[in-house]
Amino acid sequence: MTGESFKNLVLFRVLEGLREGLSQFSGPSRVALIYADKYDDPVRVYDPQDLLRGHEPKLKEIYLDQEKWRTISADPRHITLSGEVYPETNLDLTGLISFGGRTRSISYQMWFTEHHPDICSIGPTERWLEHAAFLLAHEFASESTFYTGSSSYVLREYAIHAVRDHIRDELNLLFGWDIKIFVFPILDALLGISKTREEGSWPRGKLVFIEPDAIPRPEYLIRFPRMERPSLKNIKHVRKLLQAVEYSDRKLISYGNNIVGIAAGKMPERRSTAEFRGDYGFLRVGGKPVCSFSDGKVYSTNRQPNLVHLEEALIESPVDPTMGNDLFRVATDIVRKAGNERHGCTLVIDFNDPPVYISGQQLEYPLDLKKKGILELAKSLARVDGALHIGADLHLYGFACLLDGHAISGEDRARGARFNSALRFTAEHDNLIVVVVSADRPVSVIQGGVELTAQSDWQAFSKLVEPPPTLKDWIGS
Repeated sequence: MTGESFKNLVLFRVLEGLREGLSQFSGPSRVALIYADKYDDPVRVYDPQDLLRGHEPKLKEIYLDQEKWRTISADPRHITLSGEVYPETNLDLTGLISFGGRTRSISYQMWFTEHHPDICSIGPTERWLEHAAFLLAHEFASESTFYTGSSSYVLREYAIHAVRDHIRDELNLLFGWDIKIFVFPILDALLGISKTREEGSWPRGKLVFIEPDAIPRPEYLIRFPRMERPSLKNIKHVRKLLQAVEYSDRKLISYGNNIVGIAAGKMPERRSTAEFRGDYGFLRVGGKPVCSFSDGKVYSTNRQPNLVHLEEALIESPVDPTMGNDLFRVATDIVRKAGNERHGCTLVIDFNDPPVYISGQQLEYPLDLKKKGILELAKSLARVDGALHIGADLHLYGFACLLDGHAISGEDRARGARFNSALRFTAEHDNLIVVVVSADRPVSVIQGGVELTAQSDWQAFSKLVEPPPTLKDWIGS
């Protein structure tokens, strides 16, 4: 295999592993790379799924109209450590997360992936991109003498390491290099607990990790003798102890390898917290969310409903922007309530004047959803089978409404009657939007017989290993 063919193969395998790993962590994700192999080489673009399309003017300004990017930081010709990555400034392109760096074997790299709207923190994803830059540089440095393709597998399974790397960076930045909390035991414990039931119930409560000399000291209610502290490795025992802090302000306290006791009140700033909420939970550092976890795996999602498509549809609707904002707020409140209580519901947001007639439980007079008590009532009515009918005037016109219509192409029997009825109904009625919340939390926004929230069915990029085009040719194409 020639040198160029080898490098093209490495690019494909590294990007493929990164894309698959991020897709498991954050949902369907695309990945792209801008790089220059040698110091004087033209910059090239490896973007097999068009992630960077729409950013051509900014990329042209940075990489073609000026040469500052070549010398703005360490000259790779002077980098002496082969395993060192000199970070580059984030480009801050809208809707993207990026990480760039220079290494001894590759002059310049800038990796990109999508910034999902429901992400807890971009930190783990940035660490993932950083590791991709390191592995690509390592593979290029080998010059095809010994290639196993292992980088692809490492990046595919990097989620827990990305979270760990981000937590370590955060703790060091916030509290200094003398921090004594070990991260991997924390992650092993919380993931083990997250999939351990006790008498059929999922874990609930908070497990807080602090340092022995943390200030202020927690207000201990119970403190275990040093030689009798339950080991964090004993997942079943820790899971049983969590029952003592369920639905309360009490927390289990750990120094990182065992359970010290039970405390209440204000916690030290230098802490990591695993918050168990049944079959899922959140990991926080210094009070800020890092990731969620469920059934022994970590995810980037904050588990809030993604209503970006509804917000965009309301902006394009004929209603006044102020009223559109109020409609979005009301819909968001109802959807979040349904998601938290794990029941499905359907909302019909109707811009017609007068609103269309929908078969269901009609009201003697519409209810004003701007009133808090009425909004709380609407959240409860959403539990009843059928849809809530909400007008553009922010009034509730009915509930338990039945959405019917003729069969259309694009129906999906795997999605159930609620989803497919909404497709049919919107295909036959103009000037309205239907929001469908499934019991297992996914939210669909439907208009004109089309699901606006449908994931793009991106084709897997070709396994034919071809040289990436230069940025100039890529923009021209």
